[in-house]
Amino acid sequence: MPAIPLRAGCAALALSAATPALAQTPSAQELAALVKAQAAEIATLKARLDRLEGQTPPAVTAATAAQPSTTPDQQVAQQQSAPPLVITPFAPQIVPPGPADLDVAQARAVAANPAGVTTEWGAGLPVFRSADGVFTYKPRGRILVDVSSTYGSRYKGRNTTTTGMRALRLGLEGGVGPHFFYQFESDFSENEVDIVTAFLGWRNRLGSKVDYDVRAGHLFNDRAFEGSTGSDSTPFLERSTVSTAIIPQRGFYGIGIMGRLFGPDWHASVSVTGDRIDGQQATNDSRTVAARAHWNPIKTDRSLLHVGAWGFDEALSSAATTLTRSTVIGGRFNGAVRVSTGELLGGRSTTGYGLELGGYAGSLWVMGEAGRRVARLTGDRPDFESKAWSLSTGFFLTGELPPYNPRLGSFGQPNVLSPTFDGGPGAIELTARYENLDYTDLALGGDGWAATLGVNWYLNSFTRLQLNGIHWRTHNRAGDFTGSDDGQTVSARVGVTF
Repeated sequence: MPAIPLRAGCAALALSAATPALAQTPSAQELAALVKAQAAEIATLKARLDRLEGQTPPAVTAATAAQPSTTPDQQVAQQQSAPPLVITPFAPQIVPPGPADLDVAQARAVAANPAGVTTEWGAGLPVFRSADGVFTYKPRGRILVDVSSTYGSRYKGRNTTTTGMRALRLGLEGGVGPHFFYQFESDFSENEVDIVTAFLGWRNRLGSKVDYDVRAGHLFNDRAFEGSTGSDSTPFLERSTVSTAIIPQRGFYGIGIMGRLFGPDWHASVSVTGDRIDGQQATNDSRTVAARAHWNPIKTDRSLLHVGAWGFDEALSSAATTLTRSTVIGGRFNGAVRVSTGELLGGRSTTGYGLELGGYAGSLWVMGEAGRRVARLTGDRPDFESKAWSLSTGFFLTGELPPYNPRLGSFGQPNVLSPTFDGGPGAIELTARYENLDYTDLALGGDGWAATLGVNWYLNSFTRLQLNGIHWRTHNRAGDFTGSDDGQTVSARVGVTF
Protein backbone atom coordinates (compact mmCIF):
# COMPACT_ATOMS: atom_id res chain seq x y z
CA MET A 1 0.00 0.00 0.00
CA PRO A 2 1.55 3.31 -1.01
CA ALA A 3 2.34 5.89 1.73
CA ILE A 4 -0.19 8.69 2.17
CA PRO A 5 1.25 12.21 2.74
CA LEU A 6 0.39 13.58 6.17
CA ARG A 7 -1.42 16.70 4.82
CA ALA A 8 -3.51 14.64 2.39
CA GLY A 9 -4.33 12.15 5.15
CA CYS A 10 -5.53 14.86 7.49
CA ALA A 11 -7.67 16.34 4.76
CA ALA A 12 -9.20 12.95 4.06
CA LEU A 13 -10.00 12.36 7.74
CA ALA A 14 -11.58 15.79 8.06
CA LEU A 15 -13.65 15.18 4.93
CA SER A 16 -14.82 11.82 6.28
CA ALA A 17 -15.77 13.27 9.66
CA ALA A 18 -17.66 16.14 8.12
CA THR A 19 -19.59 14.13 5.51
CA PRO A 20 -20.19 10.55 6.62
CA ALA A 21 -22.34 9.81 3.60
CA LEU A 22 -19.61 10.74 1.21
CA ALA A 23 -17.10 8.71 3.25
CA GLN A 24 -18.88 5.52 2.12
CA THR A 25 -18.87 5.64 -1.69
CA PRO A 26 -18.65 9.30 -2.99
CA SER A 27 -18.90 9.88 -6.70
CA ALA A 28 -16.44 12.03 -8.64
CA GLN A 29 -19.06 14.74 -9.21
CA GLU A 30 -19.89 14.90 -5.50
CA LEU A 31 -16.25 15.21 -4.52
CA ALA A 32 -15.66 18.00 -7.07
CA ALA A 33 -18.71 19.94 -5.87
CA LEU A 34 -17.63 19.61 -2.24
CA VAL A 35 -14.07 20.79 -2.93
CA LYS A 36 -15.38 23.73 -4.95
CA ALA A 37 -17.77 24.76 -2.15
CA GLN A 38 -15.05 24.55 0.50
CA ALA A 39 -12.66 26.60 -1.66
CA ALA A 40 -15.32 29.31 -2.02
CA GLU A 41 -15.88 29.35 1.77
CA ILE A 42 -12.13 29.63 2.45
CA ALA A 43 -11.82 32.49 -0.04
CA THR A 44 -14.74 34.32 1.62
CA LEU A 45 -13.12 33.98 5.05
CA LYS A 46 -9.82 35.26 3.65
CA ALA A 47 -11.58 38.30 2.14
CA ARG A 48 -13.12 39.09 5.56
CA LEU A 49 -9.70 38.82 7.20
CA ASP A 50 -8.19 41.13 4.55
CA ARG A 51 -10.87 43.72 5.21
CA LEU A 52 -10.20 43.55 8.96
CA GLU A 53 -6.50 44.19 8.24
CA GLY A 54 -7.35 47.28 6.19
CA GLN A 55 -6.73 45.75 2.76
CA THR A 56 -9.04 45.92 -0.23
CA PRO A 57 -8.97 42.57 -2.05
CA PRO A 58 -10.80 42.02 -5.35
CA ALA A 59 -14.33 40.68 -5.27
CA VAL A 60 -14.48 36.92 -4.70
CA THR A 61 -16.70 34.79 -6.88
CA ALA A 62 -17.20 31.07 -7.14
CA ALA A 63 -15.25 31.09 -10.39
CA THR A 64 -12.23 32.89 -8.91
CA ALA A 65 -12.44 30.82 -5.72
CA ALA A 66 -12.04 27.64 -7.71
CA GLN A 67 -8.81 28.91 -9.27
CA PRO A 68 -5.59 27.67 -7.64
CA SER A 69 -4.13 30.13 -5.13
CA THR A 70 -0.55 31.34 -5.34
CA THR A 71 2.14 30.05 -3.01
CA PRO A 72 3.90 32.40 -0.55
CA ASP A 73 6.99 32.42 -2.78
CA GLN A 74 4.86 33.39 -5.76
CA GLN A 75 3.21 36.20 -3.75
CA VAL A 76 6.61 37.62 -2.75
CA ALA A 77 7.75 37.50 -6.37
CA GLN A 78 4.58 39.32 -7.46
CA GLN A 79 5.15 42.07 -4.84
CA GLN A 80 8.77 42.48 -5.91
CA SER A 81 7.82 42.74 -9.58
CA ALA A 82 4.96 45.21 -8.97
CA PRO A 83 5.83 48.79 -9.93
CA PRO A 84 6.57 51.00 -6.90
CA LEU A 85 4.33 53.90 -5.97
CA VAL A 86 5.77 56.98 -7.68
CA ILE A 87 5.13 60.40 -6.16
CA THR A 88 5.38 63.09 -8.80
CA PRO A 89 7.83 65.80 -7.70
CA PHE A 90 6.96 69.49 -7.79
CA ALA A 91 9.07 69.79 -10.93
CA PRO A 92 11.01 67.14 -12.89
CA GLN A 93 14.34 68.94 -12.34
CA ILE A 94 14.25 68.63 -8.52
CA VAL A 95 14.26 65.60 -6.24
CA PRO A 96 10.85 64.33 -5.04
CA PRO A 97 9.53 66.00 -1.88
CA GLY A 98 9.61 64.38 1.54
CA PRO A 99 6.48 63.53 3.58
CA ALA A 100 6.29 67.03 5.12
CA ASP A 101 6.55 68.76 1.72
CA LEU A 102 3.95 66.80 -0.23
CA ASP A 103 0.86 68.60 -1.38
CA VAL A 104 -2.45 67.11 -0.30
CA ALA A 105 -3.07 65.34 -3.64
CA GLN A 106 0.28 63.57 -3.42
CA ALA A 107 -0.35 62.65 0.23
CA ARG A 108 -3.74 61.20 -0.72
CA ALA A 109 -2.10 59.17 -3.49
CA VAL A 110 0.20 57.59 -0.90
CA ALA A 111 -2.67 56.76 1.47
CA ALA A 112 -4.86 55.36 -1.34
CA ASN A 113 -2.24 52.90 -2.58
CA PRO A 114 -1.38 50.61 0.35
CA ALA A 115 0.91 47.78 -0.69
CA GLY A 116 2.15 46.40 2.61
CA VAL A 117 4.90 47.95 4.68
CA THR A 118 7.21 49.67 2.18
CA THR A 119 10.65 51.20 2.24
CA GLU A 120 11.61 53.45 -0.67
CA TRP A 121 15.14 54.74 -1.06
CA GLY A 122 15.10 58.27 -2.38
CA ALA A 123 17.51 61.16 -1.85
CA GLY A 124 19.98 59.54 0.50
CA LEU A 125 17.73 57.92 3.13
CA PRO A 126 14.64 55.69 2.99
CA VAL A 127 11.00 56.70 3.27
CA PHE A 128 9.00 54.25 5.39
CA ARG A 129 5.26 53.73 4.82
CA SER A 130 2.86 51.62 6.85
CA ALA A 131 0.87 48.79 5.30
CA ASP A 132 -2.32 50.84 5.13
CA GLY A 133 -0.55 53.93 3.72
CA VAL A 134 -1.58 56.09 6.70
CA PHE A 135 1.77 56.59 8.42
CA THR A 136 4.83 57.96 6.62
CA TYR A 137 8.26 58.60 8.11
CA LYS A 138 11.65 59.72 6.80
CA PRO A 139 14.93 60.50 8.59
CA ARG A 140 16.61 63.76 7.58
CA GLY A 141 20.20 64.93 7.70
CA ARG A 142 22.61 67.50 6.35
CA ILE A 143 26.42 67.64 6.45
CA LEU A 144 28.11 70.72 4.96
CA VAL A 145 31.87 71.02 5.50
CA ASP A 146 33.62 74.28 4.47
CA VAL A 147 37.16 75.60 4.13
CA SER A 148 37.92 79.27 3.45
CA SER A 149 41.13 81.20 2.74
CA THR A 150 41.44 84.99 2.42
CA TYR A 151 44.38 86.95 1.05
CA GLY A 152 45.11 90.40 -0.45
CA SER A 153 43.75 92.49 2.45
CA ARG A 154 45.92 95.31 3.78
CA TYR A 155 45.01 94.08 7.26
CA LYS A 156 46.90 90.98 8.39
CA GLY A 157 44.02 90.00 10.66
CA ARG A 158 41.79 89.49 7.62
CA ASN A 159 44.20 87.20 5.73
CA THR A 160 43.24 83.96 7.43
CA THR A 161 42.46 80.35 6.54
CA THR A 162 39.62 78.72 8.47
CA THR A 163 37.47 75.60 8.44
CA GLY A 164 33.95 75.08 9.70
CA MET A 165 30.75 73.06 9.57
CA ARG A 166 28.14 75.14 7.75
CA ALA A 167 25.54 72.60 8.83
CA LEU A 168 25.55 69.35 10.78
CA ARG A 169 21.91 68.43 11.10
CA LEU A 170 19.89 65.40 12.08
CA GLY A 171 16.12 65.15 12.14
CA LEU A 172 12.97 63.51 10.89
CA GLU A 173 9.77 64.26 9.03
CA GLY A 174 6.54 62.39 8.47
CA GLY A 175 2.81 62.41 8.14
CA VAL A 176 -0.37 60.74 9.36
CA GLY A 177 -2.95 60.37 6.62
CA PRO A 178 -3.13 62.92 3.81
CA HIS A 179 -3.52 66.00 6.02
CA PHE A 180 -1.29 65.93 9.14
CA PHE A 181 2.51 66.30 8.86
CA TYR A 182 5.50 67.22 11.01
CA GLN A 183 9.23 67.95 10.84
CA PHE A 184 12.03 68.30 13.37
CA GLU A 185 15.75 69.05 12.95
CA SER A 186 18.63 69.84 15.31
CA ASP A 187 21.97 71.35 14.29
CA PHE A 188 25.32 70.54 15.92
CA SER A 189 27.60 72.70 13.73
CA GLU A 190 28.76 75.09 16.50
CA ASN A 191 29.51 72.17 18.83
CA GLU A 192 26.19 72.89 20.56
CA VAL A 193 22.69 71.50 20.12
CA ASP A 194 20.58 74.07 18.27
CA ILE A 195 16.97 73.32 17.36
CA VAL A 196 16.23 74.68 13.89
CA THR A 197 13.07 73.46 12.16
CA ALA A 198 10.38 72.03 14.46
CA PHE A 199 6.71 72.20 13.48
CA LEU A 200 3.36 70.44 13.12
CA GLY A 201 1.17 71.08 10.10
CA TRP A 202 -2.18 70.50 8.39
CA ARG A 203 -2.84 70.58 4.63
CA ASN A 204 -5.97 70.42 2.50
CA ARG A 205 -7.55 71.79 -0.68
CA LEU A 206 -9.73 74.85 -1.16
CA GLY A 207 -10.76 73.91 -4.68
CA SER A 208 -9.65 72.02 -7.75
CA LYS A 209 -6.64 74.31 -8.29
CA VAL A 210 -5.78 75.76 -4.89
CA ASP A 211 -4.49 74.01 -1.77
CA TYR A 212 -3.09 75.26 1.53
CA ASP A 213 -1.15 74.28 4.59
CA VAL A 214 -0.83 75.70 8.09
CA ARG A 215 2.30 75.18 10.21
CA ALA A 216 2.89 75.90 13.89
CA GLY A 217 6.23 75.69 15.68
CA HIS A 218 9.78 76.88 15.10
CA LEU A 219 9.56 78.09 11.52
CA PHE A 220 12.06 79.04 8.82
CA ASN A 221 11.42 82.45 7.22
CA ASP A 222 9.69 82.69 3.86
CA ARG A 223 11.63 85.81 2.84
CA ALA A 224 13.53 86.63 -0.36
CA PHE A 225 14.53 84.08 -3.00
CA GLU A 226 17.82 82.89 -1.50
CA GLY A 227 16.51 83.55 2.01
CA SER A 228 13.74 81.00 1.37
CA THR A 229 16.17 78.46 -0.06
CA GLY A 230 17.72 75.96 2.35
CA SER A 231 21.45 76.08 3.06
CA ASP A 232 21.80 72.71 1.31
CA SER A 233 20.32 74.07 -1.93
CA THR A 234 21.79 77.56 -2.37
CA PRO A 235 23.85 77.90 -5.58
CA PHE A 236 26.59 79.73 -3.64
CA LEU A 237 28.27 78.86 -0.35
CA GLU A 238 26.57 81.79 1.36
CA ARG A 239 23.29 83.58 0.71
CA SER A 240 23.41 87.08 -0.78
CA THR A 241 23.43 90.30 1.26
CA VAL A 242 19.70 90.76 0.58
CA SER A 243 19.01 87.61 2.60
CA THR A 244 21.64 88.13 5.31
CA ALA A 245 21.14 91.88 5.96
CA ILE A 246 17.47 92.70 5.20
CA ILE A 247 16.19 90.38 7.89
CA PRO A 248 14.23 90.52 11.16
CA GLN A 249 16.35 91.07 14.27
CA ARG A 250 15.57 87.53 15.49
CA GLY A 251 17.18 86.01 12.38
CA PHE A 252 15.97 83.23 10.07
CA TYR A 253 13.71 81.42 12.58
CA GLY A 254 10.90 82.25 14.96
CA ILE A 255 8.22 80.41 16.96
CA GLY A 256 4.72 81.02 15.65
CA ILE A 257 2.26 80.09 12.94
CA MET A 258 2.42 80.28 9.14
CA GLY A 259 -0.29 79.80 6.55
CA ARG A 260 0.49 79.16 2.88
CA LEU A 261 -1.66 79.07 -0.27
CA PHE A 262 -0.59 77.32 -3.47
CA GLY A 263 -1.98 77.75 -6.96
CA PRO A 264 -0.92 76.31 -10.33
CA ASP A 265 1.70 79.05 -10.87
CA TRP A 266 1.86 81.03 -7.61
CA HIS A 267 2.13 80.81 -3.84
CA ALA A 268 1.58 83.21 -0.92
CA SER A 269 2.44 82.95 2.76
CA VAL A 270 1.69 84.91 5.94
CA SER A 271 3.28 84.26 9.32
CA VAL A 272 3.15 85.67 12.85
CA THR A 273 6.12 84.70 15.00
CA GLY A 274 7.91 85.58 18.20
CA ASP A 275 11.55 85.00 19.05
CA ARG A 276 13.48 81.92 18.06
CA ILE A 277 13.97 79.16 20.64
CA ASP A 278 16.09 80.77 23.35
CA GLY A 279 14.73 79.73 26.74
CA GLN A 280 14.21 83.36 27.78
CA GLN A 281 10.71 84.07 29.11
CA ALA A 282 11.43 86.96 31.50
CA THR A 283 10.29 89.61 28.97
CA ASN A 284 7.93 89.84 26.04
CA ASP A 285 9.03 88.33 22.75
CA SER A 286 9.52 90.51 19.74
CA ARG A 287 6.59 90.19 17.35
CA THR A 288 7.19 89.68 13.63
CA VAL A 289 4.52 89.66 10.91
CA ALA A 290 5.87 88.53 7.54
CA ALA A 291 4.44 87.80 4.09
CA ARG A 292 5.79 86.65 0.74
CA ALA A 293 4.27 85.83 -2.64
CA HIS A 294 5.62 84.68 -5.98
CA TRP A 295 4.08 84.28 -9.44
CA ASN A 296 5.21 82.51 -12.60
CA PRO A 297 3.50 84.40 -15.46
CA ILE A 298 5.51 82.34 -17.97
CA LYS A 299 5.89 78.63 -17.34
CA THR A 300 6.78 76.04 -19.97
CA ASP A 301 8.62 72.73 -19.93
CA ARG A 302 12.00 74.45 -20.35
CA SER A 303 11.50 78.09 -19.38
CA LEU A 304 9.98 80.13 -16.59
CA LEU A 305 9.64 83.71 -15.35
CA HIS A 306 9.68 84.40 -11.60
CA VAL A 307 8.22 87.53 -9.97
CA GLY A 308 8.22 87.84 -6.18
CA ALA A 309 7.70 90.29 -3.34
CA TRP A 310 8.02 90.05 0.43
CA GLY A 311 7.95 92.13 3.58
CA PHE A 312 8.02 91.99 7.36
CA ASP A 313 7.27 94.25 10.30
CA GLU A 314 8.57 93.62 13.81
CA ALA A 315 7.92 95.24 17.17
CA LEU A 316 11.07 94.75 19.21
CA SER A 317 11.16 93.36 22.72
CA SER A 318 12.69 95.47 25.45
CA ALA A 319 15.48 92.89 25.51
CA ALA A 320 16.22 93.24 21.76
CA THR A 321 16.80 96.97 21.26
CA THR A 322 20.43 96.61 20.14
CA LEU A 323 20.41 96.77 16.32
CA THR A 324 24.17 96.66 15.72
CA ARG A 325 24.91 94.66 12.57
CA SER A 326 28.13 93.19 11.20
CA THR A 327 27.33 91.34 7.97
CA VAL A 328 29.67 88.92 6.20
CA ILE A 329 30.65 89.95 2.68
CA GLY A 330 33.48 87.53 1.80
CA GLY A 331 32.11 84.22 2.99
CA ARG A 332 30.74 82.88 6.26
CA PHE A 333 33.95 81.57 7.84
CA ASN A 334 36.04 84.74 7.87
CA GLY A 335 34.53 86.77 10.68
CA ALA A 336 36.89 89.69 9.96
CA VAL A 337 35.57 90.40 6.43
CA ARG A 338 32.32 92.18 7.26
CA VAL A 339 30.38 95.39 6.69
CA SER A 340 29.44 97.02 10.00
CA THR A 341 26.79 99.48 11.10
CA GLY A 342 28.78 100.61 14.09
CA GLU A 343 27.10 100.55 17.49
CA LEU A 344 23.36 101.09 17.19
CA LEU A 345 21.23 101.09 20.36
CA GLY A 346 17.66 101.99 21.21
CA GLY A 347 15.69 100.24 18.48
CA ARG A 348 11.88 100.23 18.73
CA SER A 349 10.78 98.40 15.59
CA THR A 350 11.88 97.56 12.06
CA THR A 351 10.22 97.08 8.68
CA GLY A 352 11.79 95.34 5.71
CA TYR A 353 10.67 94.54 2.18
CA GLY A 354 12.07 93.42 -1.14
CA LEU A 355 11.47 92.35 -4.73
CA GLU A 356 12.56 89.34 -6.80
CA LEU A 357 12.77 89.02 -10.59
CA GLY A 358 14.33 86.21 -12.56
CA GLY A 359 13.78 82.89 -14.25
CA TYR A 360 15.41 80.37 -16.52
CA ALA A 361 15.55 79.30 -20.16
CA GLY A 362 16.95 75.85 -20.70
CA SER A 363 20.01 75.34 -18.50
CA LEU A 364 20.58 79.08 -17.89
CA TRP A 365 19.06 80.88 -14.90
CA VAL A 366 19.18 84.52 -13.73
CA MET A 367 17.87 86.03 -10.49
CA GLY A 368 17.88 89.62 -9.27
CA GLU A 369 16.91 90.72 -5.76
CA ALA A 370 16.73 94.01 -3.89
CA GLY A 371 15.70 94.83 -0.32
CA ARG A 372 15.41 97.69 2.16
CA ARG A 373 15.09 97.71 5.95
CA VAL A 374 13.98 100.68 8.08
CA ALA A 375 14.85 100.69 11.78
CA ARG A 376 12.91 103.10 14.00
CA LEU A 377 14.90 104.38 16.96
CA THR A 378 13.95 105.80 20.35
CA GLY A 379 14.02 109.53 21.06
CA ASP A 380 14.20 112.12 18.32
CA ARG A 381 16.72 110.21 16.21
CA PRO A 382 15.81 109.65 12.55
CA ASP A 383 15.11 106.20 11.15
CA PHE A 384 18.04 104.11 9.95
CA GLU A 385 17.87 102.55 6.46
CA SER A 386 19.77 99.48 5.25
CA LYS A 387 19.87 98.71 1.52
CA ALA A 388 21.09 95.64 -0.39
CA TRP A 389 20.81 94.15 -3.86
CA SER A 390 22.23 91.24 -5.82
CA LEU A 391 22.29 89.77 -9.32
CA SER A 392 23.04 86.07 -9.78
CA THR A 393 23.25 83.64 -12.68
CA GLY A 394 24.14 80.03 -13.36
CA PHE A 395 24.43 77.56 -16.23
CA PHE A 396 24.42 73.74 -16.21
CA LEU A 397 27.05 72.42 -18.62
CA THR A 398 25.59 68.91 -18.39
CA GLY A 399 22.11 69.89 -19.59
CA GLU A 400 20.05 69.85 -16.37
CA LEU A 401 17.32 72.40 -15.88
CA PRO A 402 17.92 74.77 -12.94
CA PRO A 403 16.54 73.22 -9.70
CA TYR A 404 13.74 75.75 -9.40
CA ASN A 405 10.74 74.75 -7.30
CA PRO A 406 7.65 76.45 -8.81
CA ARG A 407 5.54 75.53 -5.79
CA LEU A 408 7.67 77.53 -3.34
CA GLY A 409 9.48 80.01 -5.61
CA SER A 410 12.92 78.91 -4.43
CA PHE A 411 15.71 76.50 -5.31
CA GLY A 412 15.75 72.83 -4.34
CA GLN A 413 18.13 69.95 -4.88
CA PRO A 414 18.72 69.13 -8.56
CA ASN A 415 17.66 65.90 -10.18
CA VAL A 416 21.01 64.85 -11.71
CA LEU A 417 20.57 63.27 -15.13
CA SER A 418 23.66 61.06 -15.04
CA PRO A 419 25.05 60.57 -11.50
CA THR A 420 28.72 59.78 -11.03
CA PHE A 421 27.82 56.70 -8.96
CA ASP A 422 26.18 55.28 -12.10
CA GLY A 423 29.23 56.00 -14.20
CA GLY A 424 28.10 59.41 -15.48
CA PRO A 425 29.66 62.86 -15.16
CA GLY A 426 27.17 64.15 -12.57
CA ALA A 427 25.87 67.70 -12.99
CA ILE A 428 28.26 70.63 -13.46
CA GLU A 429 27.05 74.18 -12.91
CA LEU A 430 28.92 77.46 -13.42
CA THR A 431 27.71 80.41 -11.29
CA ALA A 432 28.37 84.15 -10.91
CA ARG A 433 27.01 86.83 -8.56
CA TYR A 434 27.42 90.51 -7.72
CA GLU A 435 26.04 91.79 -4.41
CA ASN A 436 26.03 95.17 -2.71
CA LEU A 437 25.34 96.29 0.87
CA ASP A 438 24.89 99.85 2.16
CA TYR A 439 24.77 100.90 5.85
CA THR A 440 25.97 104.47 5.22
CA ASP A 441 22.70 105.99 6.39
CA LEU A 442 24.35 105.83 9.82
CA ALA A 443 27.23 108.11 10.80
CA LEU A 444 29.44 105.08 11.53
CA GLY A 445 27.86 102.76 8.97
CA GLY A 446 29.91 101.10 6.25
CA ASP A 447 29.30 99.71 2.79
CA GLY A 448 30.72 96.99 0.60
CA TRP A 449 30.32 94.74 -2.40
CA ALA A 450 31.45 91.32 -3.57
CA ALA A 451 31.77 89.59 -6.95
CA THR A 452 31.72 85.78 -6.94
CA LEU A 453 32.58 83.14 -9.54
CA GLY A 454 31.75 79.55 -8.69
CA VAL A 455 31.43 75.99 -9.89
CA ASN A 456 29.17 73.32 -8.42
CA TRP A 457 29.66 69.62 -9.12
CA TYR A 458 26.67 67.51 -8.09
CA LEU A 459 27.83 63.87 -7.91
CA ASN A 460 24.20 62.85 -7.55
CA SER A 461 21.04 64.50 -6.32
CA PHE A 462 22.19 64.69 -2.69
CA THR A 463 26.01 64.94 -2.84
CA ARG A 464 27.88 67.98 -4.13
CA LEU A 465 31.20 69.81 -4.23
CA GLN A 466 31.29 73.61 -4.45
CA LEU A 467 34.06 76.13 -5.09
CA ASN A 468 33.64 79.93 -4.85
CA GLY A 469 36.18 82.64 -5.67
CA ILE A 470 35.16 86.01 -4.20
CA HIS A 471 36.62 89.44 -4.80
CA TRP A 472 35.30 91.77 -2.09
CA ARG A 473 35.59 95.40 -1.05
CA THR A 474 34.61 97.02 2.24
CA HIS A 475 34.62 100.55 3.62
CA ASN A 476 33.97 100.59 7.36
CA ARG A 477 33.92 103.64 9.62
CA ALA A 478 33.98 101.71 12.90
CA GLY A 479 35.67 98.60 14.26
CA ASP A 480 39.15 97.14 13.83
CA PHE A 481 39.31 97.32 10.02
CA THR A 482 38.33 100.84 9.02
CA GLY A 483 38.72 102.59 5.69
CA SER A 484 38.70 101.09 2.23
CA ASP A 485 39.98 97.55 1.92
CA ASP A 486 39.70 94.78 -0.63
CA GLY A 487 40.88 91.23 -1.07
CA GLN A 488 40.05 87.76 -2.31
CA THR A 489 38.50 84.78 -0.58
CA VAL A 490 38.47 81.22 -1.93
CA SER A 491 35.96 78.89 -0.30
CA ALA A 492 35.10 75.24 -0.89
CA ARG A 493 32.41 72.90 0.42
CA VAL A 494 31.61 69.21 0.51
CA GLY A 495 27.93 68.65 1.13
CA VAL A 496 25.62 65.69 1.63
CA THR A 497 21.88 66.06 2.20
CA PHE A 498 19.58 63.15 2.94
